[in-house]
Parts: sequence; structure tokens; C-alpha cells
Amino acid sequence: MARFERPRRRGGGVWGFISKFVSLLIVVAVIGFVGMFALQAEITRAGPSDHVADFVVERGASVNTIGRDLQRAGIVRDARVFRVAHFLYARNRSVQAGEYEFPARASLRDVLAMMVDGRALQHPMTFPEGITIAAAMRIIEQSDVLTGPMPSPLPPEGAIMPDTYHVQRGMTRAALIQQLRDARDRAVAEIWASRDPSVPVSTPEQMVTLASIVERETGVSAERAQVAAVFVNRLRRPMRLESDPTIIYGVCKQFPTRCRDGRLVEADGEPRVIRQSEINLVTGYNTYRIDGLPPTPICNPGRDALQAVAHPATSNALYFVADGTGGHVFAATLAEHQANVARWRQIEAQRLAAERAAAAQRGVTPAAAHP
Repeated sequence: MARFERPRRRGGGVWGFISKFVSLLIVVAVIGFVGMFALQAEITRAGPSDHVADFVVERGASVNTIGRDLQRAGIVRDARVFRVAHFLYARNRSVQAGEYEFPARASLRDVLAMMVDGRALQHPMTFPEGITIAAAMRIIEQSDVLTGPMPSPLPPEGAIMPDTYHVQRGMTRAALIQQLRDARDRAVAEIWASRDPSVPVSTPEQMVTLASIVERETGVSAERAQVAAVFVNRLRRPMRLESDPTIIYGVCKQFPTRCRDGRLVEADGEPRVIRQSEINLVTGYNTYRIDGLPPTPICNPGRDALQAVAHPATSNALYFVADGTGGHVFAATLAEHQANVARWRQIEAQRLAAERAAAAQRGVTPAAAHP
């Protein structure tokens, strides 16, 4: 009798399926491993650009747009690889807007890391101590790094902190102005809180106003506290401050064509000194004609001038005049001061005599200086 055998199923049943599935997983794993190895090699190899490249990431730009722009600029080879690399290595971190400077041959990984970390170029913008608000706003308005309109209204005089600020391309003008104002407010609050309470200023704004006069009176940091002491002593007497910079500020407000960047100028633009008629001019700021402080600051004082007013030198001086070297000489009595003025006039006469020949060649006669 013939033996009956059951036919075997093709594929080995369950074990065959498992074997094929495991094989598939191995193939997928190998492909994935090779792909990841290839991707890693691609993102770490030197980039295609053979020179330093500037690149701007616009605010709100998508990863797709950034990748295409990078490829067009020759900074990365393939926008698709850039997108994949961002998804795998930085998907929880956004590309930061700003202006970037990529070194020559920067790898895709370096490019991506710089943009995710926000290592954008910083552009310095300097606002020197004693700058007027008009001059500061002109710097901001004319900047090709900043964007957006100027805010309205503009800050009042004395409302910003002079310093060097580092800004990224694309920062708005309004944001920078707010940064300047915030820096000033922090400095004033800190210095006001630690001031000498015997100084005769009753508000932080009065401190800023007096500091603005000190700032304009001297460019020598070491003597700011001495200059502040003279004005503090005068306020205590009381005596009028009789500060030349307050004359100039009032003239510039009342007659803008007589000034340039807060300085008095002739009709041809040449710098000049104060005229006697301007000493007598009533502008509301001229401290030869008003008692006490002017109604507002006359510039934006720096931290050192604010500190000088908050902690003036111990001195009985009531007068000072230029010493011919860029600084000042101080006096406690009018007689001492008049002697110092006489010496300064001699120095000025010698200087003017030395300049007269050169001035004559230009058809300009140097004006006598006001002490």
C-alpha cells in the first residue's frame, strides 16, 4: 500500500515569515546605517564656498526658504540635505534671524550650528558721552543696519545712555532706542539710590540735568567730580551756574542755523565761540540769566558724569576756567579766578597769534574766545 505524505507549505509557515521579517529588518538597518553614515559625512565635509560669505536670515523665514537661499548662495550643496539635517539635529531649535558671516569651506554642520545658536554679526553703534538727542537720533535714522520707522514721539533730551551698542542687522530702530532708554533708566536708578544725600538735587531728573552740564563742561574724566563740586557749591549759595554750554544749547534751540551738532558755527560752517550778544540772550537755558538749573538736560550725560554729580569732590571752589591744556584750573575766590582768567587769556592770545597766518590764507579771522 502506497504511503501518503502531506505536502509541505511554501515559505516555511510562521518561522519562514519571521525569517523574512528579520531579514527585512537587517536590510533596513543596514540601509539606515549607510544612509546615516553618508548624511554624517555630507554635513561634516567642507562646504562648497571658497570664500567668506555673508548671509542674511530674514525674520520669519522658513527652513525650506533658508535652505534654498543657502544653496543659491553657494554656501551649502543641497537644500534638501540642509532640511534633513535641521530636522534630525536641530528640530527643537529654530534658526535665528540675523546677518551671518560663514568662513570659507564652512561645513553644513557649522552653518546650521551658527544659525541655530544665533551667532549673527554684531554691528557696533557708538553714541559718545555728551551727545545731544538730535545727533543720536540722526545716527539711528541714517543707519543701514537698522530697520523700521523712527518711533514717535522721539525721546527727550537726557533720556538715553551714551555707550557703544552691538546690534544685529534687522533690529528695529524703535527697539534700539528702547534699549538706550532702558540702559539710562537702570543707570540713573542705581546712581540715584547711592548718591550723597547732601547734594542739592531733589529728583533723579535734576541729577541728570546737572550731569549734562558737567559732561559738556569738561572732557577730562579725572576732573568731572571737581567740576560737579563747583556747581554744587554754587547751588548751595545760591549763585547762578554761569555755564557756557547752557548758553550754546539755548542758542541752538532758538536759532538752529547757528549750530551744527550742538556747536556754534559761522555762516560758512566754521566753528566759533560765543558772542557777547548770546551771553545776554534769554533762552530759558542760559544759566547766566536764570537761577538754578535749566528746565531740561542739555545733552545725554554718561555714567561718569552722573557719578560725579552724585558724589562730587570735596572742594570749596566756585569758579573754573580753561588752563590751555584741555583741562581747567579751579578757584575759591573771584580774585583767584580773575588771575586764572588773565593767564588763560595770555595762552589764548599766543594760540590765536600762531593761527592768524593760516586763518588769513583762508580769509577767516579767528574770533576772540569767551572765558
